Amino acid sequence: MEILDVRENLGVDVCVVVGGGNFWRGRTGAMTGMDATQSDHIGMLGTVMNALALQDALERAGQPTRVQSAIEMPRIAEPYIRRRAMRHLEKGRVVIFAAGTGNPFFTTDTAAALRAAELDADALLKGTHSGVDGVYSADPRLDPTATKYERINYMDVMTKDLKVMDSTAIAFCRDNQLPIVVFDMSAHGALRAILEGQQVGTIISDDAR
Repeated sequence: MEILDVRENLGVDVCVVVGGGNFWRGRTGAMTGMDATQSDHIGMLGTVMNALALQDALERAGQPTRVQSAIEMPRIAEPYIRRRAMRHLEKGRVVIFAAGTGNPFFTTDTAAALRAAELDADALLKGTHSGVDGVYSADPRLDPTATKYERINYMDVMTKDLKVMDSTAIAFCRDNQLPIVVFDMSAHGALRAILEGQQVGTIISDDAR
């Protein structure tokens, strides 16, 4: 498992923010008449299920983990407490964050950017699961002329409306000088390659050229 490899062999502190779209596409409910806040809360619960599943997989592989939820549910997960999360990292545990920010109308991307800034992370790694291996000028699955950016700055992502992440998350990372690496999470060895400094996917930062 990629996470286990980089934690054990590279000694990298790892936090994971999980989504829940496979259980619930949050806005689908709103589009069919469901209250948007209610819909988003259901989506957040989906992320908790995924976090628990990931925890089980990692711990069966021998990697200690902790799940912290932005929505308190003490019987199955810790509440999110920044200092406690940092202590877990010091002890070599992988920390999995669930339930987004705990607030409706904010995406998992924004939750990831927020947690990365709070924990003073060196970078935010955005893994895609659609087979797209970085940021492109257009959707490469629909436009064969789309070109891939190896590096791009935050403002270009937003002004070109590249849709790689929620715009709130991009702006937050820009304001906190938090570089983003967008990559195909299904590509074997991609996570290790990024952490070893290899060019993988697309780097979004202010000093991108």
